[in-house]
Amino acid sequence: MKNSTRVQFWGTRGSIPRPGRDTLRYGGNTSCVQVTSPKGSLVIIDCGTGAHDLGHSLVAHASGPLRGSILISHTHWDHIQGFPFFSPLFVRGSQWDIYGPAGLGQSLRETLAGQMQYSYFPVTLDELGASIRFHDLAEGSFEIDDVRISTRYLNHPALTLGYRLETANACMVYACDHEPFSRTPGVSTPIHENDRLHSEFLSGADLVIHDAQFTDAEYAAKKGWGHSPVEYVAEMGRLAGVKQMAFTHHDPGRTDDDIDRIVEAVRSEPRKTDDTLQVFGAADGQIVELKRTGTNQGGLGGRSSKSAAMPAIKDSLVIMGVADAGLAVALAEAAVAEGVRTVHVSDGARAMQLAKTDTPSLILLEDQLPDQDGLSVCRSLRSDPDRRLSDVPIVIVGKQERSSEGMEAGATAWLTKPFSIQYAKAQIQAWLMRSACRWMRAAVPSDEESRLAALHDLSILDTPPEERFDRITRVAAALADVPIALVSLVDEHRQWFKSCVGLGVNETSRELAFCAHVALSRKPMIVSDTLLDDRFADSPLVTGGPRIRFYAGFPVFHDDGGCLGTLCLIDTRPRQFPDATIQLFADLANVVQQELNSSPRSVAVSS
Repeated sequence: MKNSTRVQFWGTRGSIPRPGRDTLRYGGNTSCVQVTSPKGSLVIIDCGTGAHDLGHSLVAHASGPLRGSILISHTHWDHIQGFPFFSPLFVRGSQWDIYGPAGLGQSLRETLAGQMQYSYFPVTLDELGASIRFHDLAEGSFEIDDVRISTRYLNHPALTLGYRLETANACMVYACDHEPFSRTPGVSTPIHENDRLHSEFLSGADLVIHDAQFTDAEYAAKKGWGHSPVEYVAEMGRLAGVKQMAFTHHDPGRTDDDIDRIVEAVRSEPRKTDDTLQVFGAADGQIVELKRTGTNQGGLGGRSSKSAAMPAIKDSLVIMGVADAGLAVALAEAAVAEGVRTVHVSDGARAMQLAKTDTPSLILLEDQLPDQDGLSVCRSLRSDPDRRLSDVPIVIVGKQERSSEGMEAGATAWLTKPFSIQYAKAQIQAWLMRSACRWMRAAVPSDEESRLAALHDLSILDTPPEERFDRITRVAAALADVPIALVSLVDEHRQWFKSCVGLGVNETSRELAFCAHVALSRKPMIVSDTLLDDRFADSPLVTGGPRIRFYAGFPVFHDDGGCLGTLCLIDTRPRQFPDATIQLFADLANVVQQELNSSPRSVAVSS
């Protein structure tokens, strides 16, 4: 269909591949979906065993190297086991961007490389022919060509993202794997707030592809496994006003006839006259063409304006107000991660004192503490005039959730016992990622390989100071009346200063670098007040030394077009400059650029 969004299923099975005579119609491959936008952008969601056939199909029909993007929901094996067998990754000249949830331990790249170690696979990740860029994600939004993508954490024992893809003419949501936040089969209860938020993420979609591994009858014995009963999925679809709901992640024990019976049972449920939801079982090879006839008003709960780039979690503090020693040990184990510090107290009074004197990223409170209950502590913290305490996530840990009381007290969420360490770890990671840490790492530029090659070819990194650069930074600092001016070159893992006025170090990590954002955008970046900018307000370079409040970075380019770094100006107070002065700074950056691109012979003469 012309100008449509095309969705094709290549794998719809959950947990383990299930080839056989009784799975021919719905298929035996694990999760993999292909989405092609109206302008031809290729987006693949999950890379289970279905990626094998998809890859061969793409290569067979390609006239040259391929370009595309892969969205990984999470790194459980059934969602990534086809990655090493995806043939386009072996084609030299092809370009692939891989996106997935960033945990507090390994990066997405490290996890995918792990299953390609020699013990498991004969070809390593570094030996693949295609150019591959990895992007660690949290909740938020980003764009791939003409596709706008929003992400939301799902309820699963591993950190898992759902994806909402919107094009000019359609909207689809992929939510796999996900479990209800609160559901007792056969018991009618008010919808849980987190389930309502989940329905908002699905709201108004033309197609939702949703985990439906169980039925209600099966789910009663499988709570905590991280999967949904089909009845819940249909309820969420109707609540969200979804047009089509595709049941996927079929249990490996399901035959084709089993899936038919489950789908028919949902279709035959008594419905209201205005219920227009269409449901079907997703099948390998099935194609759905989406072309919206009306306007989508999908509800993302205001999350769509936030970038999905991995937020900074270094120096995060988790305060635990927990009296039960065994529970405290379990929670401390679940919170273990590089850059995350935990502090444990056993009563509510000390938990409140710590929260007020330090800057916690997350507070975990046992429901019943010796001196007061966790909700009382939560209520006191929320009523404190300190704005930090109104925003910090506060999670109540107890045997039974008291939803209405928790909402009244300002609790962010509940962690109900018993729970597995894996589940608690995933939830703690999500709460930390969602916390008000306003600091964003710059993504990797699309031309990163050629950019770094050009930088290294200059043979300028780690060379001694040179007057031809130092005089430029001195003039820039004097012209702007700022204490710090730098010529910063953005290397693979660091930014290195070829010239430095007013700063006692010659490099910082790239993760901290303001200049890495300029290298990505290739445009001047002026931050008049860092405390008012969500990209930098909680950066260690803002909250600690050198306490940056103003930043102005002007890109400098290699002759081949790659952005090498910046001429940047830094102050410890907010600043604004007229356009004419900004142009002078840009002119100085052009002088830096000329010097960087000078031949070795010219350098020797000029210095």
